[in-house]
Amino acid sequence: MTELTLTIGDKNLSSWSLRPWFLMKQAGIPFTEENIKLDRPETRKVLNEKSPSGLVPYLTHKTSTGDIKIWDSLAICEYVNDLFPEKALWPKDNHARGIARAVTSEMHSGFSALRTVWPMNFTRSDLALSTAGGVQRDIDRINSLWTMCRKEFGARCELGEPFLFGKFSIADAMYAPVVSRLLTYGPTELSPEASAYRDMMRDTTAMKEWGVEAKAEISSS
Repeated sequence: MTELTLTIGDKNLSSWSLRPWFLMKQAGIPFTEENIKLDRPETRKVLNEKSPSGLVPYLTHKTSTGDIKIWDSLAICEYVNDLFPEKALWPKDNHARGIARAVTSEMHSGFSALRTVWPMNFTRSDLALSTAGGVQRDIDRINSLWTMCRKEFGARCELGEPFLFGKFSIADAMYAPVVSRLLTYGPTELSPEASAYRDMMRDTTAMKEWGVEAKAEISSS
């Protein structure tokens, strides 16, 4: 049996933690969750002792020959995809799979203005911040990507499935924190396709569970 432990930070704030957690929850992959509180006096010491990179998230895979630790959200998602090929966490179609990897990589390495000016605050929905400093440019690009994926691949590759490429994929997990930011800060103008995608992601069981647990963490802190 595959034993996986995903170590994450605070659910209200840790956008990188949300990505692999959302992937594994949405795909029905069993794992044990471990939480490390961020921005505490002891946080840096704990992370340096436990995490390969000194950051969260990281995945621990317990095997017969010892523990394997994988860090970085995208690397974790790829590792899980290799462990569970039956989950097909990339599109089957070669063209769609290539585009899915491209939009995923763009999220992984880009949109720095959106990340900086609009930090994830998952439990809030009443914040209105400026779209200056490149934020609007990032939003426009995300809107364009979501619209293109839904129009060109979502409906064509997996009829009836509502995710970016029809069937749920790693690409959707990588954009989950963007969905949160758009709901927290807005309002933002999105195409009908992008708006529908944002709302569908908001209503997934995994996103709702993350939100409930984020609120519980805040209440208990």
